[in-house]
Amino acid sequence: MTILVTGATGNVGRPLVERLLADGHRVRALTRDPRRAGLPAGAEVVAGSLTEPAGLAGAFDGVTAVHLISFGGDYAPLTTGPQLMDLAAAAGVRRVTVLKGDVEPTDLDRAVEDSGLDRTLLMPVEFMSNTLEFAGSVRDEGVVREGFASAKSALVHDADIAAVAAVALTSEGHGGREYWLTGPEVLTPPDKARIIGEVLGREVRYVELSRDEVVAQWRAQGFGDDDIAFFLTMRTDPPAAGRTVLPTVEEITGRPARTFAQWVREHAAHFGG
Repeated sequence: MTILVTGATGNVGRPLVERLLADGHRVRALTRDPRRAGLPAGAEVVAGSLTEPAGLAGAFDGVTAVHLISFGGDYAPLTTGPQLMDLAAAAGVRRVTVLKGDVEPTDLDRAVEDSGLDRTLLMPVEFMSNTLEFAGSVRDEGVVREGFASAKSALVHDADIAAVAAVALTSEGHGGREYWLTGPEVLTPPDKARIIGEVLGREVRYVELSRDEVVAQWRAQGFGDDDIAFFLTMRTDPPAAGRTVLPTVEEITGRPARTFAQWVREHAAHFGG
């Protein structure tokens, strides 16, 4: 089979491409700029954007399974779901995974549901890669600055999200399922700082930001009111799944979810390690 991976250079897309290739599958990787993708040589890298489906017919040609992301380049929810599903149906696609960026149903979710294809929703509670936002302050000052010190998160390794997606795209029994994905432990911001320090072998302090400071950072990063409201909810009143360790990764992939310490070791260079 040929599997189309959209968002192929993203935090989940890249390890998904690598996982599928390692398992012997043909992979077509969609990205806006193939020249800068840096994907494995075994992948067929094609140019395109989910926000412009008119130019994607060739990308779907001969594809039997598709991994979709639910947002465009500006992180706005996709509004092109019906067109994308028309392309998938015309190509003979049988399975679809959707990487969710919001707990509420989106236009893409509804289009995938209406398509009748076997679809699997991937619901990661928080990416471990989000922690890269601390890299500069850890490297330069030995400090993690984050708000909501008591907020608990069962954050998940990006490669574990990809591993679940790979199984769902290549095997039976996952159609119609919604998989909440977590890591193996619940952590607070001070816990993250402590673990980063333990892995690096030096002290890393936690400095709590106020709510207003956190919101100002999100606005400076370009997020709108709806995104900020969602982020605040996830920090102050997250769904139980977001702060509860679930066995989903191990149940689907057959191996335990990776720990945050493992993730930090893999990315220690970003933190000055």
